[in-house]
Amino acid sequence: MAMTALAPAITRSKEIFAEKTSQVALKLVPDLSDGKQADRKFFAIFVSVVGGIGLMLLLLINTLLAQDAFELTSLKLEAKLVSDEREAIARQIDKISSPDALAKSATALGMKPSENPTFLSLDKPVIEVPVKNG
Repeated sequence: MAMTALAPAITRSKEIFAEKTSQVALKLVPDLSDGKQADRKFFAIFVSVVGGIGLMLLLLINTLLAQDAFELTSLKLEAKLVSDEREAIARQIDKISSPDALAKSATALGMKPSENPTFLSLDKPVIEVPVKNG
């Protein structure tokens, strides 16, 4: 048999193969020829539901952020009050520990000012000599 005799069979098998391949490829896509169409009502409901859920999540996030903002404001106010109290206590301590206030409280307790004050000098080391008894 000559190769030219097989040529119509080879051409025919190529056509069958192409036809079968296109049928398989078309089976992947739904056949719309029988009147089935994508339902617009379903799509509208789907988009509405997704939009509604998105809006609810956005509202929830916004509410949580607003709640945190109120808490932050109250904490800032509390920190300012604590700082003011600390400053008032520091001023009160400075007032009580001033030299004039210490002198007044010492005289109120019956203390007298020293006529000849003795100062401790830390410049020269003092060597103590033990005293023997006896």
